Amino acid sequence: MQLQHLRYFTALARERHFASAAAACGVSQPTLSAGLVALEQELGKRLVDRDRRFIGLTEQGVAILPWAEQVLGAVRGLSQAAEALSVAPQGEFRLAAIPAALALVGRLGDRLLQDNPGLTLSVHSDTAREIQRGLAANAFDAGVTYLDHEPAANVLSVALHEEQYLFVARKGAGFEVDAAVSWKRAAGSRLCLLHQGMQFRRILDRHFAEHGLSVIPTAIADSYVSLLSLVRSGGFTTIVPASYAQLMAGLEWCRFLPFAEPAPARRVGLVVVGRDPLGPMAGAALLAAQAVARDNAG
Repeated sequence: MQLQHLRYFTALARERHFASAAAACGVSQPTLSAGLVALEQELGKRLVDRDRRFIGLTEQGVAILPWAEQVLGAVRGLSQAAEALSVAPQGEFRLAAIPAALALVGRLGDRLLQDNPGLTLSVHSDTAREIQRGLAANAFDAGVTYLDHEPAANVLSVALHEEQYLFVARKGAGFEVDAAVSWKRAAGSRLCLLHQGMQFRRILDRHFAEHGLSVIPTAIADSYVSLLSLVRSGGFTTIVPASYAQLMAGLEWCRFLPFAEPAPARRVGLVVVGRDPLGPMAGAALLAAQAVARDNAG
């Protein structure tokens, strides 16, 4: 079985388009299609539904996808381990972060690259569940996610931050005299929030429920940039991690208000797969995160 054929298959599952998958693999579309046919013939199973275009994976294709990802991940880890004894980590470091943690990746990434000048950093935004899946398949070298709420299994972690929540409204929207806002008043405003596939939203829904409240937002999105754009329009309010207020310090158009009844802080931190021996990329990430955590504590 050729590893390249597995790469074609996983790329097609990710891109869901033959031309895009071929471009991602750096080959022509006929080459990719021929490789997929060869893989199907070797396994004796049809893996891809197609009719001049990609329709989807068959049941057999869905079943083998995690195994294909694990094989490719193991090969990448093997290559890294072979180089680890002689050279410092080199190449692309793939870091996945939940949207709520994107404001934290700057210091972590800076420290990682300072300590490992042979690395380049590639940051991806994804859900906590997709980060856990990607780590298991070695699609990412490390993740930044929640450590307490729906924690990932079989990982090593370093806490970087304790998340608190801030209510955001445009200046002139009626919150000028408030020093804090209640969960009830927030629920009664014209909220725009992340969608429920995002862990931050599920945590917020739980906090509202603990106060006897149920929230149906007027608008939903998958990024804080979209939420803040809606707030800036003047008709919406939102809730963000406190780290975003630090990132946006000095903006004149919005107000960040704490909650009168603060929710319990949630730890956010770096996670890597807890393998033994630990891969060089994971080891470099843990050392960088530990250094950032020490700086935060100091």
